[in-house]
Amino acid sequence: MGKRRYFQVVSALLYNANLVGFLRGTIYTGRLKGLCVPGLNCHSCPGAVAACPLGSFQTALGDIRNKLPLYITGVLLLFGILLGRAICAFLCPFGLVQDMLNKIPSPKLRKNIFTRWLSLCKYTVFLIFVVYLPLHFLWINGVSTPAFCKYLCPMGTLQAGIPLVLANASLRAITGALFRWRLVWLAVILLTSVFVFRPFCRFLCPLGAIYSLFNKYALFGISVNKHRCVRCSACVKSCKLDVYQINDRECIRCGDCSPVCAHKAIVYKRKGQENEK
Repeated sequence: MGKRRYFQVVSALLYNANLVGFLRGTIYTGRLKGLCVPGLNCHSCPGAVAACPLGSFQTALGDIRNKLPLYITGVLLLFGILLGRAICAFLCPFGLVQDMLNKIPSPKLRKNIFTRWLSLCKYTVFLIFVVYLPLHFLWINGVSTPAFCKYLCPMGTLQAGIPLVLANASLRAITGALFRWRLVWLAVILLTSVFVFRPFCRFLCPLGAIYSLFNKYALFGISVNKHRCVRCSACVKSCKLDVYQINDRECIRCGDCSPVCAHKAIVYKRKGQENEK
């Protein structure tokens, strides 16, 4: 198991360390739930010991009449400034799910101008489902709705919806059209992941959209030694994501391009060391 896969597996296990919750069909509500993990991990998962940053952000927007969402905004800023989209590569459980599914032998859709345009959709998803709709429901009904979690988050269905429904007869009795929609949506994402590399991360994930804004300025991650780089673009051509250059908004800083670089210009270093010889 490679180093990156190790980080993915360990982070997923740490996020969901409350294993007894899966047996009991209950949700952990201890003190750690006040903290956020950096990756996409449903806080309603029976195993989850901490909160999802997107879920927390939407919940905070629902209380914006009383207080500003300073804590969760600060958390997202901290994660972004430290790691940027390296979180997507190393610390996101759903990234791991997509990576494993894409290993299934099948025809693969290569990146192209269409997928690069599709990569912009995640910013629209963030603005509409994470920001606008929760505030819209708060304004209209007086009660906010975490629209992304409710309608579009595949991890919520995979981690929380399915395990909780299977473990609780009372929940099975009340599942309806919304749960069926979420099952179909999850199936579409999972099936697409077999043929398309990380489709949810690339095209739909609002958390990736947030972290992408910090990618060029994040303190830790991939670094390109400008003295060694000959601008051959071998790194960009080998990347399965819709990148134009290392550390742009689509780069998840995974380091898979490093072995491709014949000049050893791509390394993991602290941001700001690019100019070292």
